[in-house]
Amino acid sequence: MFENLQDRLGSILNGLTGRGALSEADVSAALREVRRALLEADVALDVVRSFTDRVREKAVGAEILKSIKPGQMVVKIVHDELIEMLGGEGVGIDLHAPAPVVVMMVGLQGSGKTTTSAKIANRLSTREKKKVLMASLDTRRPAAQEQLRQLGAQASIDTLPVIAGQSPTDIAARAVQAAKLGGHDVVILDTAGRTHIDEPLMVEMADIKKRSNPHEILLVADSLTGQDAVNLARNFDERVGITGLVLTRMDGDGRGGAALSMRAVTGKPIKLIGVGEKMSELEEFHPRRIADRILGMGDIVSLVERAAENIDAEKAAAMAAKMAKGKFDLDDLADQLRQMQKMGGMGGIMGMMPGMAGMKDKMAAAGLDDKLFGRQIAIIQSMTKAERANPDLLKHSRKKRIAAGSGTDAAAINKLLKMHRQMADMMKMMGGKGKGGMMKQMLSGLAGKMGLGGGMGGGMPDLSNIDPRQLEALQKQAEAAGLGKPGGGMPGLGGLPGGLPGLGGAKLPGLGGGFPGLPGLPKKK
Repeated sequence: MFENLQDRLGSILNGLTGRGALSEADVSAALREVRRALLEADVALDVVRSFTDRVREKAVGAEILKSIKPGQMVVKIVHDELIEMLGGEGVGIDLHAPAPVVVMMVGLQGSGKTTTSAKIANRLSTREKKKVLMASLDTRRPAAQEQLRQLGAQASIDTLPVIAGQSPTDIAARAVQAAKLGGHDVVILDTAGRTHIDEPLMVEMADIKKRSNPHEILLVADSLTGQDAVNLARNFDERVGITGLVLTRMDGDGRGGAALSMRAVTGKPIKLIGVGEKMSELEEFHPRRIADRILGMGDIVSLVERAAENIDAEKAAAMAAKMAKGKFDLDDLADQLRQMQKMGGMGGIMGMMPGMAGMKDKMAAAGLDDKLFGRQIAIIQSMTKAERANPDLLKHSRKKRIAAGSGTDAAAINKLLKMHRQMADMMKMMGGKGKGGMMKQMLSGLAGKMGLGGGMGGGMPDLSNIDPRQLEALQKQAEAAGLGKPGGGMPGLGGLPGGLPGLGGAKLPGLGGGFPGLPGLPKKK
């Protein structure tokens, strides 16, 4: 997501932050590159022009040119203007209306309306405990209504029974009535699409709107269509009147032109973004967090939210108890690898760590990509229960059998065992020191720094119970600690060339390099 733009802007702004003073010519040269980078990212020309004009106006001021680190100031101005272009504050789905709240999904065929309808229903059901009814108004596309029914069954969401021969407007009216009788909080209307905008489609959308009186009309657009998505949004807004946008396939869009243009051109907020095929892979759109990611400043709050969704509190508590005793077997290692996979793998986590986005390519070049996790889990799964609990049993003949079972070789097994041995030694060391062990002190320090109080596993905060307000406070604390500040060696590194403030350069065994720690971890003596 935004990888191309992130790389281009990162290199341009790094060139500025390294200088002692900036002239107007320096700023103009940098803005020419920024302009080119945005145009290559398929951002609308009008949006690019107004963006660079605003940045130039603020950057070429006397007070900035005389400041100690003017390059950092330019980075901050670009950051602030990016947030402004993306919409300032994040806006979620508005459910402040008498039940049942009607949400109407519109868009072209193939943009992902039906899947997105199910994802939104799943999100409202699991996160906000709303009772949701879904209804398919698509009578043209073969099996469209059956597709929505199956998605509903998969996510345990109610769907409106299909009556053959009904028109889309009649289905809409019946869905609202059924939702009232069934005590549903929200009813989602999945409308039909076309391959292109035409008059019959717009008339049908207007009729459905009149019959169902929706509180939200969300336009679902494929982010990969770039400029065309902007024209689509403008047309739908003029004819039907949309209240917000949902961008799908953002995970496959390295440019991000649609996201950067749509808010500025239409004035309508981007409310949600689809970042994968799974039912849970739908995220709220937060302009500040997106701007942070684009400029390589990381996204700590989203990382914590993702951890809250994927980390099993009971497993984490059991793991902490085992670590306190200095126990760490291969099953535990496999659990850690699976959790990292769920959180987006090494690349996904690195992309959200401040200043670490550039590490992804280096790690991939060193063979430390997400496929490595899959191979290591395959090796562990090819072992017997006794071998996983006691790796010392693994002699040559057993390794030969495991290599054949996992499709790897003895060298890969030896690397895994070495990594496990180093981690196990570290756990023992942490488990045996001081009151409750060094691990407990580190986790307590982390919880204290986050301001999240106690929780699971001897000081580890229970991420599943974190209030959104605490997450926002965490973001501000992280910025205050220098984790999100523009400038320094790279944006987000707070001036330190090798890592983040207060991390002490602790190493993660088996990965060969420094591991980006978290605030509150003690420095290595």
